[in-house]
Amino acid sequence: MPKFKSKSQQSKNSKKQAKKETSTLSLKEQLAQKRKAAQARKELTSLLTTATFVGVFVGILLFFVAGIKAAIPGVLGIIIMSFSYKYPRQALYAFIIYVPIGGTITYYLGNSPVLQLAKDAFYVPALIGLWQTCRKQGLPLILPQGIKIPLYIVLGCSLLTLLFVNGGQQFNPPSVGLLEKASQDIPLGMGILGLKVFLGYVPLIGCAYYLIRDKRDFLFLSRLQIVLTLICCVLGVIQYLLLLTGVCQGTRGLEGNALFVTSLEARCYFGGALLYSPDEGVIRLPGTFVAPWQWAWFLISSTFFTFATGFTDPSPIWRLVGLGTLVTVFINAVISGQRIALALVPTCFGILLLLTGQIGNLKRFIPIGVGLALILGIVMVTNPTVVQERTESFTSRWDASPPQDFIIQQFQENWKNVEGPLGSGLGRATNSARVMGQTKLVETYYPKLLFEIGIIGVLAFLGLVTTLTIIGFKTYRSIKNRNFRSYGAALWVFILFISYNTYYYPLDVDPVGVYYWFFAGVLFKLPELEKQDKEDANPQQKTKKKRLKTI
Repeated sequence: MPKFKSKSQQSKNSKKQAKKETSTLSLKEQLAQKRKAAQARKELTSLLTTATFVGVFVGILLFFVAGIKAAIPGVLGIIIMSFSYKYPRQALYAFIIYVPIGGTITYYLGNSPVLQLAKDAFYVPALIGLWQTCRKQGLPLILPQGIKIPLYIVLGCSLLTLLFVNGGQQFNPPSVGLLEKASQDIPLGMGILGLKVFLGYVPLIGCAYYLIRDKRDFLFLSRLQIVLTLICCVLGVIQYLLLLTGVCQGTRGLEGNALFVTSLEARCYFGGALLYSPDEGVIRLPGTFVAPWQWAWFLISSTFFTFATGFTDPSPIWRLVGLGTLVTVFINAVISGQRIALALVPTCFGILLLLTGQIGNLKRFIPIGVGLALILGIVMVTNPTVVQERTESFTSRWDASPPQDFIIQQFQENWKNVEGPLGSGLGRATNSARVMGQTKLVETYYPKLLFEIGIIGVLAFLGLVTTLTIIGFKTYRSIKNRNFRSYGAALWVFILFISYNTYYYPLDVDPVGVYYWFFAGVLFKLPELEKQDKEDANPQQKTKKKRLKTI
């Protein structure tokens, strides 16, 4: 009589079979992972070998032509660009890390003009690699879709200026007198550099959007920005203490006008040119940047990011780190000697409290507000002279030249001096384009655009930033998740503030020229992250949306 297996025995056998299948699958997966890792190592070794060989070869040529100061950046540039093209994701993170410390690195490596463009060795190849990936997968690089038409209009106006104004200056230069020297300017080169500064970082919106794949990437990026800000602010405090204690002399002991002008010779370990003449009541510190006013705008922009993390990060520890970093931003706004930072850092903080609604979140705001007030109060009580000097410097400057009068005067002057409706030429008022010829100093942003690309270009650019601001507002208002919504609100306020700010020209240089476009991309990614959160909570509602997988 045949024997039948019991149910318990059958279940044991099925469990054994399931375990066997699982172990077999895991073994296959392990082997696949090993092959993938081996292939990745092989590609990395091959790329490193090729890039190093080409870099050294080019470096030797540059050494004989322009010396060691050009050779070293040349070798490093070729290696970095090769890796940035191959690994765009890592390159974009390196780009964001380099931006706040680039000024310090530039002067440590010899202040070569090539190093001023070093961050683009990460950005441009990564952008090309990302564009090729998007093209293969049928994904748009310019995001959001609503800015395409305004962007193309601005680009068209800029190209008209480049072609007809810069091109006319290049191929039909003005005649000179018998005893006058012909101009050595390169107007087309100046125009290309001016266009790069003007619109070159707009694709960062798409880069940031595709860089963030999920909530984990978002938190990593936001926390990375806080760590970078904290490091830079601590170095800024150290720089001030080194000057205060006499380890660095600054501009003390100089004579005449040298006491009131920033000097690279007075550099103190970090950053670039500074002014430190406390006996004369003037201090302008550069922090980790090339120039003091770049440091001021880094502090202003960091107010938004530290606020966002300090109030919205899901981790209590990172909220504390974010708020602690915000305190260091306030401290540096006082000790840096930058009047605009002293005025705008607390102003932006107040605006953020109102527009993001955090002031109404009493459970979270009251302890944070009391803690911030206590820390800042201790700093002010222990350094009353510093606070008094900065306040007096700010009020005296305001009385001598009110910002609104200064902006109006700049508009009037450049309206009279602009050559035509297409402007006087791209790059003609851009500092970084002065290597190609003589540039005009215009200290406010929209008058500067008026001088370069004319009234048509200014109106077109206003249309672009207005469209970006409106879409950003609709984006953050569409978010239901409280933390994402608050973070998006902080980024939107940053975009709103920079879009219509015309005092000085932060959109032209680091770091705001990078952060404005990059964090717009972060804002536009937040609704997608919210959807992913909902899908993770309810897997049955997952949508099959095409996403970039290779970056």
